[in-house]
Amino acid sequence: MSVVVSDLTYVRVDKKWSYICVFVDLFNQEIIGYSVGPNKDALLVYRAFASIKANLHQIRLFHTDRGNEFKNNLIDKALETFKIGQSLSMKGCPYDNAVAEATFKIIKTEFVNGRNFTSLEELTRELQDYVHWFNHLRIHGTLEYMNPIQYKMKHLKKTV
Repeated sequence: MSVVVSDLTYVRVDKKWSYICVFVDLFNQEIIGYSVGPNKDALLVYRAFASIKANLHQIRLFHTDRGNEFKNNLIDKALETFKIGQSLSMKGCPYDNAVAEATFKIIKTEFVNGRNFTSLEELTRELQDYVHWFNHLRIHGTLEYMNPIQYKMKHLKKTV
């Protein structure tokens, strides 16, 4: 886990917009951190960062778009604490964060579309189940038709 990308998307919860932030490991497309909240802000990103269970010192680079929720004092301090470099997309170039964008397209298609979440608690609970399924069961064509965890384990065995 040396490069992690992140982005935010909106989800309808009880007739209001709420937001999901995910952190994706570029190596195996595993969702390693996520959070849900009523606001698109630095705290949402910080909570997703804090949800990562892996050793944060292993992250070398954190890549995002140029949104204020990613480029602010709170996130800068968190990255500095773990000596994580930050990379921001070029202005007006959404392709720079293509993996995060593609992950959200999958999340919207498989998880969000057609759903009616009645509370943030329900969205959080359901997202937790979805992330587990995404990482442990859903196969990815770009990962040799393995799920992200299988792909990581296969490559860890090669390096040991």
